[in-house]
Amino acid sequence: MALLDAIKGPADVQALSADQLPELAGEIRARLIAVTARNGGHIGPNLGVVELTLALHRIFDSSRDRFVFDVAHQGYVHKLLTGRNGESFDRIRQTGGLSGFLTREESIHDAFGAGHAGTALSAATGFANARDRLNEDSHVVAVIGDAALTCGVTMEALNNAATSSKRLIVILNDNEWSIDRNVGAIAEMLSRVIVTRSYNQSQRGLKKLLNKNNWGRALLDFGRTLKREIKDLFTRNSSLFEQYGLRYIGPINGHDLPTLERYLQFCKDAPGPVLLHIHTEKGRGLNAALGNPEKFHGTAAFDPETGDPLSSGKPGAPKSWQDVFGELLVREAKANTRVVGITAAMPSGTGLSQLKRELPGQYHDVGIAEEHAALFAAGMAARDLRPVCAIYSTFLQRAYDMVIHDVCLQRLPVTFCMDRAGVSPSDGPTHHGLFDIAYLRCVPNATVMQPKDEDELADMLHTALSSAAPMFIRYPRGAAAGKPIKSSPTVLPIGKAEVLRAGTEIQIWALGSMVPDALVLADALAATTGVSVGVVNARFAKPIDSALLAEQARTAKLFVTLEDAAITGGFGTGVLEILSEKAAGASVVRLGWPDKFVGHATDVATLRAAHGLAPQQMLERAKAAWQAVR
Repeated sequence: MALLDAIKGPADVQALSADQLPELAGEIRARLIAVTARNGGHIGPNLGVVELTLALHRIFDSSRDRFVFDVAHQGYVHKLLTGRNGESFDRIRQTGGLSGFLTREESIHDAFGAGHAGTALSAATGFANARDRLNEDSHVVAVIGDAALTCGVTMEALNNAATSSKRLIVILNDNEWSIDRNVGAIAEMLSRVIVTRSYNQSQRGLKKLLNKNNWGRALLDFGRTLKREIKDLFTRNSSLFEQYGLRYIGPINGHDLPTLERYLQFCKDAPGPVLLHIHTEKGRGLNAALGNPEKFHGTAAFDPETGDPLSSGKPGAPKSWQDVFGELLVREAKANTRVVGITAAMPSGTGLSQLKRELPGQYHDVGIAEEHAALFAAGMAARDLRPVCAIYSTFLQRAYDMVIHDVCLQRLPVTFCMDRAGVSPSDGPTHHGLFDIAYLRCVPNATVMQPKDEDELADMLHTALSSAAPMFIRYPRGAAAGKPIKSSPTVLPIGKAEVLRAGTEIQIWALGSMVPDALVLADALAATTGVSVGVVNARFAKPIDSALLAEQARTAKLFVTLEDAAITGGFGTGVLEILSEKAAGASVVRLGWPDKFVGHATDVATLRAAHGLAPQQMLERAKAAWQAVR
């Protein structure tokens, strides 16, 4: 029987002998590779934290101690060790399977849900403070990645961690993408010495003795300074953390289990906040992931032997929206040197890798710092550059204050291109881009648009860059429509919709990716009701074409709106508001995502069917509404 099959919870991990752990680590890696090769997922981060997660569960008790993982895309190993190694893990990120992230609803061992970077240290500080207030005897461990240190919220938490908690353990998982490499044997030797219990017991006794008089306290101050300077000489990272009040230890090998356990035990015994710096290999155990860590951070299904994707799309299939955008931005940047592209650590995911490759002087990656990206762009725009911030819709939420206060209030010409607008099915609620229309519609000076196809995206990007105002363009994940792009883009009139099909009694207004659904719905409605049904490509979620709405309201008894976004406060609500203000007597049926956090599933169609947005479901709602008003 495989060791992993016998692991039903952390107690089983603790019961293993040290000699059995390397075998278990190998089985875990094989399981991770097999499942993610079939389902896709965050394979690189998880392969890198196998030993760390094993050590955490051997030293701590996750049923009472709190593990807070940053982003939690490295949480698969934690799931396997906490009773979730079954059929639900086989279907991770698929319909009916486990979430690809940690969620409080899934297990008592998941102390805090996550999906966005940089949240772990703040949350862990809150946990530690609550523990102290409640007089509990437990431990709080924050596992953060080196990239999290580019997040402003992490630095804000670092500023408060030592003053807000008596004890806190921070594990800095450095996979050599951001922070300095291990500086050598001397640094390891120093760290080995300071984590021994005998050393620390003798040190505490000496401190107690010296603190009794002035000359002793002066000697202690000198000793602290000398120790810090010696550590800084060999470990350049220590000063940063110790200035914030966290005792720095490391760096150590994050794949050496005995060493990890020894250091974690020291951290557990430490009387104050401590940071343990470990080095790991992202993708360890999968050669393809080691060779291409960016690609295998999160990947679609792949061949576990070669790492090649199992499906690269049918020959002649449309390009993805992100790749189309990337090509269009390069075209605009070549035509206008004032155009610059900005990404928050997602060049491939947003399509900006093409700009990086062809026009590196007009490309900027600011790290996982969406707030800074928006402010950085605002500064550029204030000097008459034309910055384009390519940020996933779900991540733009983090820069909302900057969008309002620094961009829109000052009416600066920043263009935000919001990838993954709509649902990101396998990722789930932390990554769905469903709220952008609602949170942008209320912001003055904002123009929000969504294209139905690639050619319209070209026109919208050109329109945005030709304007002198804040512009927002949203588009979904996945393949675009397959429409050829004309050689010269057109500047669109702001707020003007496009009538695709004339009608009189029912008008269907659709936004972006929902336009094909609207055309299908119109055919079905006309066939089943015998009435005249029109279709409008709205193009703009703000401003909405109120003149066209008023004109159509003279004959139409029913308006149906379709949007790939949250219905509360969204595009359909905007249509309803305009018709109400104009005292139009027509009824409005809003079709979009409900007022709830939408879960994960294998594909978009499954999620839509679960929330009333399958074609037949939308037809039944529209028919029922027509019967009520006819």
